[in-house]
Amino acid sequence: MIERLLPADVSCAATRAQTVPDGTLFPEEEALVAKSVAKRRNDFATARACARRAMAGLGLPPVAVLHGHRGRPLWPEGIVGSLTHCDGYRAAALAHAKNVLSLGIDAEPHAPLPTGVRELVTLPAERARIGPPAPESPGAIHWDRVLFSAKESVFKTWYPVTGLELDFTEADLTFHRSDGGRGGDDGGPRGATGAEGTFTARLLLTDPALPTTLHGRWRIEDGIVATAAYVRPDWRESEEA
Repeated sequence: MIERLLPADVSCAATRAQTVPDGTLFPEEEALVAKSVAKRRNDFATARACARRAMAGLGLPPVAVLHGHRGRPLWPEGIVGSLTHCDGYRAAALAHAKNVLSLGIDAEPHAPLPTGVRELVTLPAERARIGPPAPESPGAIHWDRVLFSAKESVFKTWYPVTGLELDFTEADLTFHRSDGGRGGDDGGPRGATGAEGTFTARLLLTDPALPTTLHGRWRIEDGIVATAAYVRPDWRESEEA
């Protein structure tokens, strides 16, 4: 699913498996999760198995993927990428830095956000656009979850470029559907599965030297919301034009 959200020069790999065989991790990766609970180890290992497949798609040999600040994956020189994992879906997306400046992906279960989280991660203007929480029905789109996922993708794209962390209230997102519905509606006759579209993130920053917008795509499929954003090396120049 994630490959449908990114251009052809981004190598993607995904799995629905919750576990991978023993020996999947490199020793230095094993050391990072040696004391972790089983779920954390499984999330870590399955995402890195996807990363190795994405590396192969770029013609790269498999290498360990360690992590830096706040768990950010550390990629080989000249490579940019992103990992995501949730119950039922894990994915990796990698690209050559000469083609893609930065990218971010995220996957979430297609379900309402927990009580109280919606208000913490959305702006009043966003809540007005996406409307009230959707009912638990097969045809409903949980726009609060789509929005949460899209912000995660935006933040993962933003940080490697600027070195700055964004708060959930520092990006204002607008959604559009490309499958015949309207961004923020209740799913329409097509229902949630197969719904997809684009989003625009307006970054609410005061530094005029920083770009102010990011664009991405979203899709709902088989109970999973997936989102992705990326920027090309000429991102700053294209905004100034």
